[in-house]
Amino acid sequence: MPDAEIQAAVARLRAGELVGIPTETVYGLGADAENDDAVARIFAVKRRPRNHPLIVHLALGASLDGWVSEATPDARVLAKAFWPGPLTMILPRGPRSHLEVTGGQNTVAVRVPAHPVAQQLLRAFGGGIAAPSANRFGSVSPTTAQHVRDDLGHDVACVLDGGPCGVGIESTIVDLSRGRPILLRPGSVSREQLSAVLGREVEVNSNDAAVRVSGQLESHYAPRARVEIVERESVAARERAARDHNERITVLDASGINESIDDIARNLYENLRQADLDGIERVLVILPTDEGLGLAVRDRLMRAAGPR
Repeated sequence: MPDAEIQAAVARLRAGELVGIPTETVYGLGADAENDDAVARIFAVKRRPRNHPLIVHLALGASLDGWVSEATPDARVLAKAFWPGPLTMILPRGPRSHLEVTGGQNTVAVRVPAHPVAQQLLRAFGGGIAAPSANRFGSVSPTTAQHVRDDLGHDVACVLDGGPCGVGIESTIVDLSRGRPILLRPGSVSREQLSAVLGREVEVNSNDAAVRVSGQLESHYAPRARVEIVERESVAARERAARDHNERITVLDASGINESIDDIARNLYENLRQADLDGIERVLVILPTDEGLGLAVRDRLMRAAGPR
């Protein structure tokens, strides 16, 4: 990306404004993590509850000192294996991680993204950038710069266009603050990968109330269309019923039978957004298994289908 665009974005951040940032997962709505007023703007623009914590993004090679009070042995092992990349770690917060960012908790979520534009911006900025997904709270996450513009309009000062996101779903979140690793949000760094690197099983608890993280709500990642989980065998009958009631529906087969699970994840939010653009009233979803990346895709779709 041209340096002039990066410097303009840095100036916006230093002025307390919000910037749309590409990452390999989804686009983020970024603010200076140490500017409490700027962080408050994130919550206001997203219409996000103030107790719903944000993730602090750091440049590759940046020190965790100050952001966390302790980089645990597990954290050092996972950072070496998966950073930069789509892994967020929950650790005890340090003084640079303000309570406004952590949702009032004494833990902080930290990540080193792999997207080159995100890294270019983080290096030029020289600090931490707090960034949730760049969309209204609870709705479908953005995977292109245009999605950010469509969702947030003039509420975001500028959007750095890094092209479509390569992963397409939010980062894996693993809690390392309680003496044992707990997977709180599945992502493209799978439970199996985490367990293999750490040399022991990682517990899965995506609705753990002890530590609040992004993406834990029962209803999340939801398009305007209703999302309904179905078995493959019932699709034909559901389609007939929809025709009888003049209901516009589409089928999203996320099982991995006809398409790789990586492609399904990469295109998931684009497909849900397209359903809304096409005036679809109901999306019938066939879920993948809970192995590997399938666990993350399954998690997003079940929350998209949650009660609203």
